[in-house]
Amino acid sequence: MPKSKENMRNHALKRAGELKDSIKEYLEYSKTIRTGMKEWEEIRKRQDKIRSIFGVTEKKWRDWKWQIGNRIEDVDTLSRILPLSAGKMEEISLTGSKFRWAVVPYYLSLIDPEKLHDDPVYLQSIPSIQEYEDESGVLDPMFEEFTSPAPAVTRRYPDRLIINVTNQCAGYCRHCQRRRNIGEVDYHTSRDKLKAALQYVAENEEIRDVLLTGGDGLMLADKTLDWLLTELDHIPHVEMKRLGTRVPVTLPYRITTELCEILSRHMPLYVNIHFNHPLEITPDSRDACLALARCGINLGNQAVLLKGINNHPFVMRKLNQELLKIMVRPYYIFHAKGVKGTRHFRTRVEEGIEIMEKLRGFTSGLAIPTYIVNAPQGYGKTPMLAEYLVSMGANKLVIRTWENRIIEYDNVNYEENT
Repeated sequence: MPKSKENMRNHALKRAGELKDSIKEYLEYSKTIRTGMKEWEEIRKRQDKIRSIFGVTEKKWRDWKWQIGNRIEDVDTLSRILPLSAGKMEEISLTGSKFRWAVVPYYLSLIDPEKLHDDPVYLQSIPSIQEYEDESGVLDPMFEEFTSPAPAVTRRYPDRLIINVTNQCAGYCRHCQRRRNIGEVDYHTSRDKLKAALQYVAENEEIRDVLLTGGDGLMLADKTLDWLLTELDHIPHVEMKRLGTRVPVTLPYRITTELCEILSRHMPLYVNIHFNHPLEITPDSRDACLALARCGINLGNQAVLLKGINNHPFVMRKLNQELLKIMVRPYYIFHAKGVKGTRHFRTRVEEGIEIMEKLRGFTSGLAIPTYIVNAPQGYGKTPMLAEYLVSMGANKLVIRTWENRIIEYDNVNYEENT
């Protein structure tokens, strides 16, 4: 081999060794991260136990309407499934008197009974005394009540808006930004209000993008969803529709063949999902996402940065990589909002920026979402970015790479100099 080629090969081998060393820590740590795929055998055993308590067959268990009809929302039923002390049951009941809670049997089966203190699904699903004692924050940090120009409509941007179609979810997340709307009774937005919202969209031709959410957009009946999407299809200036949902995570059986067939008729349609931890990605949630993807639906994930759940660079990296394996593109990481009762989930913004820096360059660009802080009083999403531009001169930049190398970069416009 010529000496010049040998030098280049040696340089390449040295660089490859540096890159290999840079990922060793993550590879070791990732072995300790709980995932739904790794724990599926144990999850299935827990499902068998829950099915025996309810006395239902496997077929019935996979019926999403049965799951909704049998949500666990009282401590007596919960204590038959999870080992709760008398003190913990009292705390759950007390907090539940202030903030509603419910969880479907499927999502509950992901909880490891021996790890309740740090189980990411337990922490997201079951009330804690910290919620009850927290008097900070507000119930409407997004000022949605002040940005609703028509029934069921939230508008914060020039060309897009939200239609809130229901207050119902498969389960009620403890960090929910709309917990003020949950109430004690599930209800879907009335047909009259939906028609008024559609009329508002039709009368404002700058609206090109409509998001159906709630609650959970996929809690609507198939026929109602089909009607609503068809009405939007008939508005000429609406270019795209989006659905906000958590059911592929908490209730994957909702993604039926019939639902997929309906959704496939309303392209372009985008579905935003809400996975927060790799434990939530199971064979069942994978199958639900792949079923949607096979319809041609683009899937994006909107995680929330939550203390004690996913506020670790390697956990977030693992989550995003697992999402890509099931055809879900990481879209946003939201900084947790200042919702009353959720202070114990909030991190500092610096933690989010550090997580983003440990993603950029260390994993695929597809696995890197945008880190977002929602501006107070409904002023919209604001990206929080790490600083890679160190300085800027007339013809030269100084940049910082993902490895913290400081490098000069030529910024000359040669056409201007000729």
